[in-house]
Amino acid sequence: MSTQVSSNLLAAEPPVVQGSRRKSVFAEAYDPEADDDDEGATAIFPKTDEQRARLIESVKNVLLFRSLEKEQMNQVLDAMFERKVQPGDYIIRQGDDGDNFYVIESGVYKVYINDKHISTYNHTGLFGELALLYNMPRAATVQAETNGLLWAMDRQTFRRILLKSAFKKRKMYEELLNSVPMLKALQNYERMNLADALVSKTYDDGERIIKQGDAADGMYFIEEGTVSVRMDQDDSEIEISKLGKGQYFGELALVTHRPRAASVYATGGVVKLAFLDVRAFERLLGPCMDIMKRNIDDYESQLVKIFGSKNNITDTR
Repeated sequence: MSTQVSSNLLAAEPPVVQGSRRKSVFAEAYDPEADDDDEGATAIFPKTDEQRARLIESVKNVLLFRSLEKEQMNQVLDAMFERKVQPGDYIIRQGDDGDNFYVIESGVYKVYINDKHISTYNHTGLFGELALLYNMPRAATVQAETNGLLWAMDRQTFRRILLKSAFKKRKMYEELLNSVPMLKALQNYERMNLADALVSKTYDDGERIIKQGDAADGMYFIEEGTVSVRMDQDDSEIEISKLGKGQYFGELALVTHRPRAASVYATGGVVKLAFLDVRAFERLLGPCMDIMKRNIDDYESQLVKIFGSKNNITDTR
């Protein structure tokens, strides 16, 4: 029932549930690979502008939705519906089949496992996702302590949008990662975990992606488009390289634990990138570290050719 749900929706192991009374009887498994209908018959519940604004505020920090594209996020907003509750109402009961997933807009809700109170939601949070993700009975009971308002999504829509999104994302990123020579050092399952950790980002022509001297928060793989890598020199910026699809940047600052050595800009139109944050980088790319350290030497050799020296790169990276 935790809000800290792994973004790895496809590879995660189902949790062990203590005290479940019976197995779920609704076990209609959703196979995202077999679903080739991109449109799908997802439910749409009309909302006023005021309702939609409140819903957007309620779901903005939901980790499950973090990697959704804008179009998919709009599907989520369309498919969610209001449920008003009163004190004493049971929202879900331990052992029941999972029907809906809930995001809290307001209200206080107590969580019980085997009739023992284990936690309380105060006007924020989400619950009910585990039974829908893993096709299993409810792991706990949630009861309203006050009047409140919930946003709900039915099981079929929840699984279709989230699982299909995770599947398509993985397939797309697996193809991208398979084209990166550095990642040949990874086992196949390691590349799958890496694909699940990537977050898509889009930049317009001329937009700065990273700034020289800033602290490093992650690295980038190029899905589409080209980027220009530039370094400050005599009150101006000098382009030192251009990178395209299948190439990557931003890893040097993570390897050396120093500020960004250069700025990077989107060039030639819209650029789509796959971003890997620093924590995932350290967890998943250990087998590639030697290769990335060798890249530092290549980078410094390139600077010598351009500037005639290392340009104090040891101090700036």
